[in-house]
Amino acid sequence: MGEKRRVTVDGEEFEVDLERDGDVWNVEVGGQRFSVQVEGGPSFGASRRSAGGGRGKKRSGTISSTIPGKVISLHVSVGDEVKEGDVMIILEAMKMQNEIQAPLSGTVTEVNCESGESVEANVPLVVIEPPE
Repeated sequence: MGEKRRVTVDGEEFEVDLERDGDVWNVEVGGQRFSVQVEGGPSFGASRRSAGGGRGKKRSGTISSTIPGKVISLHVSVGDEVKEGDVMIILEAMKMQNEIQAPLSGTVTEVNCESGESVEANVPLVVIEPPE
């Protein structure tokens, strides 16, 4: 796939395969693939940044999980104002708890999950409407 790295998540070490696709890292762990977007941009591999740097890209306010998991906690409700990077959901997947952050600032217009609920991959969990 890409380059091999060792990462530590919550004290547990994993060997992963990394491959960059624009602002997203495709990560393979134990035969399962994930798409990871790092707040503030990647901390390694920056020299491979594509020309254009994301100008003109409109980010989606729809938040979905890339893999099935369980909502451990939900930190937003419809009508809440969120800022880019705010933690909105804690999702447990593959025995790891993941913070799902707001990809942009705006108002929460839909919440399609609740604490304790199991969710499928690629199902919209929260929708944020950016300010005009």
